[in-house]
Amino acid sequence: MRVNISRMKNGQGQVAEIFLDSRMRLVCPPQWIPAPGQYLLAHAPSSGDPLAVPVFFSDSAPNGFRAAPYLPLSWLPGTQLNLRGPLGHGFAIPAAARKVALIAFDESPERLRGLIPIALRQGAELVLVSDIAAHDLPEAVEVQPLLALKDIYQWADYAAFDVARENLNQIGEMLGVGNQPQAQVLVRAPMPCGSIAECGICSIIIHHKWKMICKDGPVFDLALWSQKPSNF
Repeated sequence: MRVNISRMKNGQGQVAEIFLDSRMRLVCPPQWIPAPGQYLLAHAPSSGDPLAVPVFFSDSAPNGFRAAPYLPLSWLPGTQLNLRGPLGHGFAIPAAARKVALIAFDESPERLRGLIPIALRQGAELVLVSDIAAHDLPEAVEVQPLLALKDIYQWADYAAFDVARENLNQIGEMLGVGNQPQAQVLVRAPMPCGSIAECGICSIIIHHKWKMICKDGPVFDLALWSQKPSNF
């Protein structure tokens, strides 16, 4: 099961706060808050940049949400944003999952943070695998380096990955064989059109067919590539 909430809206938001870990607190009405793994397209008219920027959920916050890094440096507190979304498919932790692994393969784990309260509410053990520190985590979250990926993956009954498109093939090389839990992967790539123009910038090949990360993802079932992750 994948989350695809069909409630796309267009509206206004604002940068309210910037944190030391590069996250931003955005103020917006609740209908524009994306689920974990989904995204908004946000554009700052004052920036002069013609392209909108994908914005991912990191954590809940009053009157909006905390957005995952990394967002334009030109966005400062008070910057007005035009928003479109939520867009795409998000993560869905199986209700029966009791051993959950969150794996930030090559960047900040903040796009996975929104899964933490979901997993804890259903009584799951939780391990975050990342070489980049995440601050203010609940004590129940165990943190391991990427070197532990293979062992943690085989321990889990559900795994959520965050990885750049160009690094997908490296996941299979590191996982090896053994237990294959249900797994999903957020594939990061530029998504300037947000599925409107089908510009192809975010295209990816799955089973010899072209898919658009902005529309068919950005979260995919890992099994779409192969039953054997080493065959990416």
